[in-house]
Amino acid sequence: MLSQNVFPNAFTFSSILKSCPIEPAKLLHGQAIKFGFDAELYVRTCLVDVYARGGDVVSARTLFDAMPEKSLVSLTAMITCYAKYGMIDEARVLFDGLEERDAICWNVMIDGYAQHGLPNEGLLLFRQMLNAKVRPNEVTVLAVLSACGQTGALETGRWVHSYIENNGIGINVRVGTSLIDMYSKCGSLEDARLVFERISNKDVVAWNSMVVGYAMHGFSQDALRLFKEMCMIGYRPTDITFIGVLNACGHAGLVSEGWKFFYSMKDEHGIEPKVEHYGCMVNLLGRAGYLEEAYELVKKMEIEQDPVLWGTLLGACRLHGNIALGEQIAEYLVSQNLANSGTYVLLSNIYAAAGNWEGVARVRTLMKESGFEKEPGCSSIEVNNKVHEFLAGDLRHPKSKEIYEMLEEINGWLKTHGYTPQTDIVLHDLEDAQKERSLGVHSEKLALAFGLIITKPGTAIKIVKNLRVCRDCHAVTKLISKITGRKIVMRDRNRFHHFVNGLCSCGDYW
Repeated sequence: MLSQNVFPNAFTFSSILKSCPIEPAKLLHGQAIKFGFDAELYVRTCLVDVYARGGDVVSARTLFDAMPEKSLVSLTAMITCYAKYGMIDEARVLFDGLEERDAICWNVMIDGYAQHGLPNEGLLLFRQMLNAKVRPNEVTVLAVLSACGQTGALETGRWVHSYIENNGIGINVRVGTSLIDMYSKCGSLEDARLVFERISNKDVVAWNSMVVGYAMHGFSQDALRLFKEMCMIGYRPTDITFIGVLNACGHAGLVSEGWKFFYSMKDEHGIEPKVEHYGCMVNLLGRAGYLEEAYELVKKMEIEQDPVLWGTLLGACRLHGNIALGEQIAEYLVSQNLANSGTYVLLSNIYAAAGNWEGVARVRTLMKESGFEKEPGCSSIEVNNKVHEFLAGDLRHPKSKEIYEMLEEINGWLKTHGYTPQTDIVLHDLEDAQKERSLGVHSEKLALAFGLIITKPGTAIKIVKNLRVCRDCHAVTKLISKITGRKIVMRDRNRFHHFVNGLCSCGDYW
């Protein structure tokens, strides 16, 4: 066009910038300045968008700030930029300043919260969107279902599912897969399977979601059976498929099967194992007690080593009381600047379990000097579409008095059934009575007590815990499921536990 002396106009630049990568866009930006169109509203909006999409937040903001008038499109482009790169507070300031809001800007903000670990804020904003009479669309429900899955908000997720079916959004493969993921993460595997069966023209992503769902709940044989079925039908497994399959092996202690699947990735399916697959194998081997094999696997990895991977191995050392290997791994992580708060906490726990309180004090001093803080245990439970969160020893809840009265009642039930608190897991140098008090107010016990007083007798209780559930809480929950005749479903950091009539689906292997 230029070579034939045809001069571009504002429409030329706004059209070509819409789908342009950032590097050629910089050249086009120069051309727009040369021809005097860079200040045109549509061109400037497209430039803000292209820099935002390319991750150059500073340039996007500079252009945005220099705009004499800002359209809803340019404001949404800047909000999208902030939300995409985790600058949620900056995005919210712009969002709150909008005079008018369409579905696109609501979606961007809700998804920003969901993608950056703030699902409760996303769900709150979704309710505000409904109150503002803005009609959700497919993009909205995908973001909201993700937020529901993160918080375990099953009731809200079911409401969204009903909204999808009654408002013409339609359950295509994308929406169906999101529903499977949401139901699996919210503890309702039965609903996940029903959605899976109803999806026509399933793709490999839908199959993966169901395999991962079964694995997450510890139904390992169902996961492996589904994997075999998808391969027989002709679907090519992906790297995500094998994360589900290897996790299924990990939850059931299927070491030889795990090795077989791990090697088949490259040999049979041409998939190069990633750090996540090595993590699954380290978890499988470590929990089964094959610590040296797990250690050798990590050392021989051909890809960049990951602190999470080492953390998994360190967790296995804690589980099996291997102080020597735990110290060796922790020292390596510190020397390589790979240590995080989890490294220090796990090493401290290894020492504490062995009664080495000097080691505990030394590690906690190191942790303080390094500026790390221990992640607090937090448990949540959804009741009447509202998520209630509890920390250990929490007194903030409006029903704290009733919760602690229920805890006293629970302690009476446990004593009647001959239960003795497992004080050996309290990793502080305290007297036994103090240890019992510490165990009694763990966050999952507070959430469980709240569930017992606020829900109808006989209904299932679903709890989400951000860390691994402790042995004492696990044993107590088993006994309470038997005493009350209730099903209790708990999602911890690693997996789901289904407690029914005094037994857990994990078979006490977690």
